[in-house]
Amino acid sequence: MKLLRLNALATDLQLPETAVTIGNFDGVHLGHQAMISQLQQFAEQRHLKTMVMIFEPQPLEFFKGYDAPPRISSLREKVEYLAELGVDYVAIAKFDNQFRSLSAEAFADLLKNKLNAQSLILGDDFHFGKDRQGNSEFLKQYGFDVTNLKTVEFDGERVSSTRIRQVLQQGNLNLAAKLLGRPYSMTGRVQYGDQIGRTLNFPTINVRMNRHKPCLNGIYAVEVACETTPLADKVRAAHPELHGVSGYHAQTLFGAGHVGTRPAIKQEHPEWRLEVHFPQVSANLYGLLMRVTFLDYLHGELNYPSLEALQAGIDDDVVKLLEFRQNTPKFPL
Repeated sequence: MKLLRLNALATDLQLPETAVTIGNFDGVHLGHQAMISQLQQFAEQRHLKTMVMIFEPQPLEFFKGYDAPPRISSLREKVEYLAELGVDYVAIAKFDNQFRSLSAEAFADLLKNKLNAQSLILGDDFHFGKDRQGNSEFLKQYGFDVTNLKTVEFDGERVSSTRIRQVLQQGNLNLAAKLLGRPYSMTGRVQYGDQIGRTLNFPTINVRMNRHKPCLNGIYAVEVACETTPLADKVRAAHPELHGVSGYHAQTLFGAGHVGTRPAIKQEHPEWRLEVHFPQVSANLYGLLMRVTFLDYLHGELNYPSLEALQAGIDDDVVKLLEFRQNTPKFPL
């Protein structure tokens, strides 16, 4: 797969003829997957290359900032999922004032002259251009071969990023996995935190989330894999007697995951954190790229009255999550 960076003033990219679909693709869920499958069928029939055009930041993030809906997937995660689906090109359009000001005709010109688009596979509610002037009918009149896909449903309801956000916020990881076509996870590098977990005797890794805020919060059973090195082997090499609790897949570790702003800790500027405590582990994991998969929801984030109460609460959570692991021998999602 080839990655393209695109702005409103993109120069000639000299691409082969393409079949293109366009959108945020937040989550790359079942609906998106159906669209890409159709895109690939059209491209094969017409001897075209496949292209997915996404926006960064997502338009509502540009317009609403922190008040925009939380992301399901980071840019990295989107690109990885699209690559796994076999897309030939991913065009990342920089959504800024110049791009948002493009007229419908200028946007169509960009598709034709820069991306060499011949066929378009679009959602049934697709709009584009300044003030959302353009739609599928406009693109057909412009000269594109346009196909609109019907909404994909699951259990009688539309599969959408909005629905998946709601499901995740409710802690329904099983339904989220069905709508996504895979268990929900977040990927990021282990970065330095404030080391408070160590003072409570519960050291954690602080995983960079790469989004302005997450679409879930609370305490979870998680499985963690390292994308760059075998995690279980690295932990055993650091401390053979503290090898942790195995996850459900090879080279993974089971852990207690926390997503939230830590209201029990005094902070001048509270920020969202993704932290994981690995029971029975002592290892330097800074800088490693981790995939944290959410397996089970325990409870929402609590505001403990003191650090002592927080420590007791964490201890109780870890005990319950280890019981979950012991009582759930097979991968739960």
